[in-house]
Amino acid sequence: MINLKNRDFLKLLDYTPEEISALVELAADLKAKKKNGIPHRYCEGKMIALIFEKTSTRTRCAFEVAAHDLGMASTYLDPSGSQIGNKESIADTARVLAGMFDGIEYRGFGQEIVEDLAKYSSVPVWNGLTNEFHPTQMLADLLTIREHFGHIRGIRLSFFGDCRYNMANSWMVAGAKCGMHITLCGGKDYFPDEALTAQCRQIAEQTGGSITLEEDPEKGAKDADVLYTDVWVSMGEPMEAWGERIAQMKPYQVTEKLMSLASDNAIFMHCLPAFHDLGTSIGRQIHEKYGMNELEVTNAVFEGPQSRVFEEAENRMHTIKAVLAATLA
Repeated sequence: MINLKNRDFLKLLDYTPEEISALVELAADLKAKKKNGIPHRYCEGKMIALIFEKTSTRTRCAFEVAAHDLGMASTYLDPSGSQIGNKESIADTARVLAGMFDGIEYRGFGQEIVEDLAKYSSVPVWNGLTNEFHPTQMLADLLTIREHFGHIRGIRLSFFGDCRYNMANSWMVAGAKCGMHITLCGGKDYFPDEALTAQCRQIAEQTGGSITLEEDPEKGAKDADVLYTDVWVSMGEPMEAWGERIAQMKPYQVTEKLMSLASDNAIFMHCLPAFHDLGTSIGRQIHEKYGMNELEVTNAVFEGPQSRVFEEAENRMHTIKAVLAATLA
């Protein structure tokens, strides 16, 4: 049994393929226990702090439900509920919270913030999302892929859109660690950091995986097992960014045509939220200004039989629970 007790969970680069696999296996076991009503209060009486400089539906709910199921209580600190980096330094915040809580989650901006929290904290720190990495999402996605295909190694996943930030970065890392074949498909100006790409390619050489950068969306979709996308404008970017981003990203919208080019058993995945219709205020604003009803994915794909987005969203809770249990129990 792999021992991860008291480990931070900041990015998958810090974890071995065996450790990542163990977390996915633990998540599957905890999911089965929950579905069958089997108690698993492995962290009875503990308390965790949830720092959210960027708000979220799935991440907050996943951490709170996971903590409850494990027998823990949680304290949520929203963007106005913490003085981190404002009136109190990151180092001081880490030491204060570590004296009161058994673990600290951070969701916000630069990766350096969560790394500094971990540096000064005496209790485990977990990354709920930064600009650079989203490791809890990766575990949920890996569990979803395992449930559909029965395995992770050798899976061909193509990511479409803006390949510069946390989701594309995280897929390069997760894919390389797990022996997957990852294609990042977007315009050259939206390709990922060269140093990280090179590092992931070195890892992939050891696991039998590969990292490919592709500008042609049809080539990117060809024979893929998973088509994956994310919103074109990230949280915190101004509304003005949409005009340029739509012009650049429209060729990489995941459509029924792209899905038809994938493998026969292919699935569609998205980390959510998604702009697939006019059901959001931002979606309606974009429609009024740019005339688009759908953005990174068409509604037909999002709501279609190949979509696994809601199973994927549920799995956020099961895999976050695995991280909490593995590092605290």
